[in-house]
Parts: sequence; structure tokens; C-alpha cells
Amino acid sequence: MKRPGREARTALGLVGVVLTMGALAWAAVPFYNWFCSVTGFGGTTQVAETASDEILDEIVRVRFDANVDDNLGWTFRPMQNRMDLRIGENGLAFYEAVNNTDQPLTGTASYNVAPDVSGYYFIKIECFCFTEQTLQPGERIEMPVNFYVDPEIVQDRDASWVRDITLSYTFHRTEPQSAALDTGTSGTIN
Repeated sequence: MKRPGREARTALGLVGVVLTMGALAWAAVPFYNWFCSVTGFGGTTQVAETASDEILDEIVRVRFDANVDDNLGWTFRPMQNRMDLRIGENGLAFYEAVNNTDQPLTGTASYNVAPDVSGYYFIKIECFCFTEQTLQPGERIEMPVNFYVDPEIVQDRDASWVRDITLSYTFHRTEPQSAALDTGTSGTIN
């Protein structure tokens, strides 16, 4: 039996490298999303089903920020600029979105908090950012976000100083999931 030549081994090695790089690239986005949601890295917030049982006598100020992608055609703004809450206290804030076009448009919100170190302790119970939003021409809606700041923040030596947090959303235009399912694509951003 003849052993593969040098060129064949090199080609086989290169194919292996390309396949390995492809697999790593495919896994990078879900791994990064998992990492951010577990650690709060990059200001990624956490999710809970219920409010905190513990409320401290320390105040945290939450500021609200809103941005919208230029190609969406919406006006998007917080309905309050800030909220002062006790750490652990449940907060309910609202954002307003208006479709300024003559066509139905669907958007999805991305979000984070600043400073980044507070992401692990900023807990959302309910948020419009969990689902896509479709607005009809001229439609205006108010969207709630129900949240609290985990009392464990005061025990973290890196985050215990945080008493001012900014919650920021950016709406991006997306294909409605129903349209993506009908055409066999997966919610591509326009």
C-alpha cells in the first residue's frame, strides 16, 4: 500500500484546518451569547421570573436610553428619563415606539446596561426586548420593562460602588418571524 504523498498530506491538513475554523466560527456566536448571559459581560442583563425578596435601604438611580436604527422608520423613546429605586425594589418603566412610515415594520430591540459590571445584577422580569415588535403604519405603542437590581451587588467588590445604571435599548429592523418561516429563511436583518 502506497503512503500519501507530501502534497496529499498538506491538502488533507489544510482541509482539517478549514473545517476546524468553520466549526469554531459557527459555535462562536452562541457561545458568546451564553457567556454574556451567564456573566453579565458587556452589560448583558439577567432574566428572572419573579421579583427580589430582599429590598435594601440603599438607592440606585436607573437612567433610560433609547436608540433606533436609521432604516427602521420609527421614533423610539423612554417615557421617563430616570427612576430612583431601593436596591432589590421592583421597577416598571415604559418606552414608546411610533411607526412613522406608511407600511408595517417589525423591529427587535438589543439592550445593555452601563457600567458593564452592573449587567450581572440588573435583572429583567418582563421586557419588550424578549420578542419582536410589529407596528402598523402610524401605530404608537407603550412597551413595559419590569426589572430590579439584585441586592447581591453590594457584596461584589467590583460592583459595590455602582449606584447609577443606564439601561439602553436600540431597535433594529427585522423580518417578521412569520414571514421568515413562510419563505424558509431565518429572521434576517435588513
